[in-house]
Amino acid sequence: MGRISSAVGAGLALLLGVLAVQWLPVLPSRWWCLFGVILLVVPCWRWPCWRGCACVLFGFAWAVWRASAAMDARLPRELEGRDFSVIGTIADLPQSGADATRFRLTIEQATLDGEPIALHGQLRLAWYRTAPVLEPCSRWRLTLRLKRPRGLVNPGSADSERSSLERGVIATGYVREDDANAMLDSSRFCIDGVRDAIAKGIAARVRDPHDVALLQAFSVGDIRGLSQRDWEVARANGIPHLIAISGFHVGVAAIFGIWLARFAYLIWPGLALRLPRMQAQATLALLMAGIYSALAGFGLPTVRTLLMIAVVAWARCSRRQSSGAQSLALALIAILLVDPLAVLAAGFWLSFVGVAFLIFGLTASGRGLRGFVRELSAGQLLMTVSLLPLTMWFFGESSLVGVLSNLIAVPFVSFVIVPGALLGMLLLGLCPPLATPVLWLTGWLAHAQWWLLQRMATWPGAHWYLPEVAPWALWLATLGAWWLFMPRGVPLRGLGFLLFLPLVWPPSSVPQQGAFQLWVLDVGQGLSVLLRTERHTLVYDTGARYPSDFDMGEAAVLPSMRALGISQLDMLMVSHADNDHAGGAPAVAAAFPLARRYAGEPEHMSLPMEPCQAGQEWTWDGVRFRVLHPEVGRSGKGNDRSCVLLIEGIGGRVLLTGDISSKVELRVAAAMGEGAAPVLLVPHHGSRSSSSAAFIGRLQPPLAIVSAGWRSRFGHPHPHVVQRYAAAGVPLLNTAEYGAIQLDVPVHTSPVISATWRQRRMRYWRE
Repeated sequence: MGRISSAVGAGLALLLGVLAVQWLPVLPSRWWCLFGVILLVVPCWRWPCWRGCACVLFGFAWAVWRASAAMDARLPRELEGRDFSVIGTIADLPQSGADATRFRLTIEQATLDGEPIALHGQLRLAWYRTAPVLEPCSRWRLTLRLKRPRGLVNPGSADSERSSLERGVIATGYVREDDANAMLDSSRFCIDGVRDAIAKGIAARVRDPHDVALLQAFSVGDIRGLSQRDWEVARANGIPHLIAISGFHVGVAAIFGIWLARFAYLIWPGLALRLPRMQAQATLALLMAGIYSALAGFGLPTVRTLLMIAVVAWARCSRRQSSGAQSLALALIAILLVDPLAVLAAGFWLSFVGVAFLIFGLTASGRGLRGFVRELSAGQLLMTVSLLPLTMWFFGESSLVGVLSNLIAVPFVSFVIVPGALLGMLLLGLCPPLATPVLWLTGWLAHAQWWLLQRMATWPGAHWYLPEVAPWALWLATLGAWWLFMPRGVPLRGLGFLLFLPLVWPPSSVPQQGAFQLWVLDVGQGLSVLLRTERHTLVYDTGARYPSDFDMGEAAVLPSMRALGISQLDMLMVSHADNDHAGGAPAVAAAFPLARRYAGEPEHMSLPMEPCQAGQEWTWDGVRFRVLHPEVGRSGKGNDRSCVLLIEGIGGRVLLTGDISSKVELRVAAAMGEGAAPVLLVPHHGSRSSSSAAFIGRLQPPLAIVSAGWRSRFGHPHPHVVQRYAAAGVPLLNTAEYGAIQLDVPVHTSPVISATWRQRRMRYWRE
């Protein structure tokens, strides 16, 4: 018991130190940190009662060291936008899309203008138009245009900069068209090449493309064939962890290894005279788990399970006992020592917290089939409740259908589909003709299960969204789950549900009568604005949709609305039909089919819209809305047909301008009439053809906000436009620099910027 508690205590202390670093806005000097920790760790370690503090300090220093090294490895800022000649090896499995082939490249050497550059790590790249077939493990010389990792920052959005740090991506970019681009070697061996070969073998033996995609995901973690709809079905059923290889599947592979060992001893009993059976089973279980983890690309859930199996195998081979808690703690320590940045991944927390709850809260339910069913159902309930806070924290949604879906899917996938896929993979190497019927049958079973999951994805509660989770609500809900699953006899266990209330029923604040809130979202080169009054919501523009199926409506607008607690949409207004303003409109309209829809160019929209015309006006909750442009009877096209909307609250006004040019700006200013100077959404992202000096002088806005992409290829906002606003004394905020920008227009004071998301969530990995 002492060894177990010491391992668990050391693991938790090390985790606490590592985790403390991830909340820092700026990293301390790693050299001073290392020096200070050495001075403190040595005396703390000398006295046993202070060894926990020593582990915390060591974890802090180690995390600072690794994080500093990872940030220093990123492409230097002064070299962004330059062309590099890079020699490297393709990592993982390249993904071909409608517009480009996307892949990761491990750098071997890089040069700039013929001079060597010290770049080490991985690049995330796209090869547009003329991309050849890229094979895993192949070695290439490529001309690349690179920039530092940078993502969109909105309420409820994924943090791609954090993901880049955790995955060792030091730069992103694309392949430039150059005659020097060439493959240097295609014969190199790596595990990704084996994964690709197995995936191709499955595709050659199973007819249905969707069945192929499912089997490839279950067999080798190849998710390239899965569509966005597949992931929606998986999230609705709470089973994304089962789509690709999960930790539980690695455990099944280990059991498969034990069965192989038993079969070998059954055929050759004399083996027991040379090698003890228990050690052989442990060794073969670890070997099979390691091979299967490699085929999964050594994802974090698989590595965690592999480390736990390694601990148990070591204990068996050395004839020592090892409990589940000790194995989990040793796996935690091993991961933190190898890669402390793993704590930035959602999979780290879902894996360790889930297994910890199973060890803590799941008790034996007897033997036989009844006991197995009881343990399985209790385990699914425990996992669903205990991981609800983390699921909401990382993904902003959960599934109330997930308990039943997992109850069906987990045993079927783990004990039927995965063993069938394993057997098929084995036969691909040993006897390919026999692999065909096995893979066909496994694919048919996966097809049948997916048919059922698609039906369950339409049930009420399949998608359950909550507003953005506060850290204190996360910890309270996790404590509540711990309390709920205390051993029987602990009094008042049911009160643990009360600690979930701040998570599932968070406090909300809406504008007063006559006030409104406005968010200019960070959608790159495009525009999207959310506006909320006391009881109504409007979306003005929706960002772009790209040929790669990346949709700003899905990726930015809808997650932001959910994170802000906005559950209804009264009006969708699209300024005009350009993709960077209208591309995400179908996704938003599909999510809110009852919302009224207006557009400046309705005839060019991909869904039915009413025309937006000057003179339209309405009032919501004491806030007046007026459409100032386009004027009825005036001809215009393109940008100059943008809907221009004036919002007037008791405390101030805001003017949304779309992409109008200087040709119509003064007419818009004249149509505003008398009133307070409005906060201005800069026309056309700050294009040189807009924001004339006369327009700025006429409006005299107290503040201007521009929505533009980082290092925009169009040069937005143009330097001349920036100078015009500066000359007029107008502060200019850019979503490319600040992320999403929240503007409050209260009743009793003037409009105020209450939050910019890049500063609100300042972390050391943020650009």
